[in-house]
Amino acid sequence: MGKPTGFMEFDRKLADERDPLERVNDYNEFHLHISESTLQQQGARCMDCGIPFCHTGTLINGLASGCPINNLIPEWNDLVFKGKWREALDRLHKTNNFPEFTGRVCPAPCEGSCTLGIIEPPVTIKSIECAIVDKGFEEGWVMPQPPKVRTGKKVAVVGSGPSGLACAAQLNKAGHSVTVYERADRIGGLLMYGIPNMKLDKGVVQRRVDLMAAEGVEFITNCEIGKDIDAGELKAQYDAVVLCTGATKPRDLPIEGRELNGIHFAMDFLRGNTKNILDNRRNGQVMVNGLPSAPISAEGKDVIVIGGGDTGTDCVGTSLRHGCRSLTQFEILPKPPDERAPDNPWPQFPRVYKLDYGQAEAAARFGDDPRVYLINTKRFVGDEEGNLQELHTVEIEWTRDANGRFVMNEVPGSEKVWPAQLVLLAMGFLGPEEAAVQQLGLAQDPRSNIQAEYGKFHTSVEGVFAAGDCRRGQSLVVWAINEGRAAAREADRWLMGETSLP
Repeated sequence: MGKPTGFMEFDRKLADERDPLERVNDYNEFHLHISESTLQQQGARCMDCGIPFCHTGTLINGLASGCPINNLIPEWNDLVFKGKWREALDRLHKTNNFPEFTGRVCPAPCEGSCTLGIIEPPVTIKSIECAIVDKGFEEGWVMPQPPKVRTGKKVAVVGSGPSGLACAAQLNKAGHSVTVYERADRIGGLLMYGIPNMKLDKGVVQRRVDLMAAEGVEFITNCEIGKDIDAGELKAQYDAVVLCTGATKPRDLPIEGRELNGIHFAMDFLRGNTKNILDNRRNGQVMVNGLPSAPISAEGKDVIVIGGGDTGTDCVGTSLRHGCRSLTQFEILPKPPDERAPDNPWPQFPRVYKLDYGQAEAAARFGDDPRVYLINTKRFVGDEEGNLQELHTVEIEWTRDANGRFVMNEVPGSEKVWPAQLVLLAMGFLGPEEAAVQQLGLAQDPRSNIQAEYGKFHTSVEGVFAAGDCRRGQSLVVWAINEGRAAAREADRWLMGETSLP
């Protein structure tokens, strides 16, 4: 602890963001850099707690408390305060293969469990993490480190999202020959096509992919296991297989009018937009006016996003950049409180109201937060040509039944009609797609996820492992990295009889 009084001397400082009305004209990252001197002050706010909850990585009431990959947060905070940036980078990479991703997109459960957060705003852990790795790349400290010895074992990793990349990086480090299969045309999975460019620039993703390729990882794109290659044939070709396919089956809204034109799953909208950007990118800058229209366009339309969370926010931000006419976001749950409720104490993840980047942009453009809470969509209505024109809703309230379970009740007389030519369904995901799962004959849990015990990650089929959202269900990028690393450790142990992977 470099400065025992730092938390009393310095206020919390976050990275500034570009003006919302300016940044909606492009797809470039909206966060600005923080000066090194300010970051050192922020590092000084870390209290070096006797029991640092920030890196515990536990689940409390179903939500992450502390860092799921157990980042050594107090250590690199102290090193940043002392100006020892390279040492801080070494500490960061001990637990996190991709801090440039988590430093940009993680919701920071570490900050929610920061001890200082009990009495003051917590340490700006996420901003410091991102700054450490960005400086590492700028200074040339992040270099390919191929293994010195190869084991002769071959491992296939199916899926190149955060769990698949983390798994591949660790298995390659152990000396195995790793091949990553990705059904899309670019490597990165959720990181490449699920998260918009303004939140995670795709050059940042490609930079890490290129580094892994230089370390010996082989990447194969445009190849869907279960379709282009039978999963059983893949297993026969490799000593082990790790499935990191994600939970990509979207939750639908099967109500009247669902078949109308103009109703799309959020990921189809986001994926098409990012591919459009990458296919037409010029000179590192991605200006809205310099791009042809995305396959699903919100330009000039009344847009309604059904569902919250990060995906809903990303749909809001992307629709604004298309130039939508109006924008509304439906939430079926109540508006969160401004401060922690009594049933949401520290160190739980804080369930509080916040204005994320997309909502902040919508408020700047249209004058208010676009979210409407406690609302349920009843039906879609279209014109004679089958194009969506409006949707009908009703307000709801939540009560508990005799067994204490929450029950949704409609509020009489609260029906409303909303104009809409584009609806984006961002209601979460139901589990992994099942072609490869069925071809391998893998056991599944009641939610259709691949059955594999956490900590062991071995499926019901010998030599096949599963990690990330396809095993645990829809979750955070940081949990995906946690599982990818751990599955690599267990696959290495199974292959070699022992392992030195963390």
